[in-house]
Amino acid sequence: QVQLRESGGGLVQTGGSLSLSCAASERTLSSGVMGWFRQVPGREREFVALITFTSGNVVYADDVKGRFTISKDNAANTIHLKMTDLKPDGTDVYSCGGLPRPWAVAFMAGKVDVWGQGIQVTVSS
Repeated sequence: QVQLRESGGGLVQTGGSLSLSCAASERTLSSGVMGWFRQVPGREREFVALITFTSGNVVYADDVKGRFTISKDNAANTIHLKMTDLKPDGTDVYSCGGLPRPWAVAFMAGKVDVWGQGIQVTVSS
């Protein structure tokens, strides 16, 4: 069973930048899609961004377009999320997810085969 390990969370001020990474333990997802969701306490988990490993297609949630950049390192089975101009949302938990097929629409709907443990991102005002 492939495992996903997130890294890079922490505390940042409003308007600041932070990068997250998610490494897959094996190449099971190498033909599929990986990406990020986030969850604010008391709210549903929401889609943030995805990238397909084979074609490199990316999709972003509307509220992060122009501020977040998702990228991949195929050799390392890793994706990165560069977040800039962060808004004062308090503490969100960002979770990495993966699907072994490049089904972007399913992924955006949360139909993810494997999840990471989640990592906290706190944006202070």
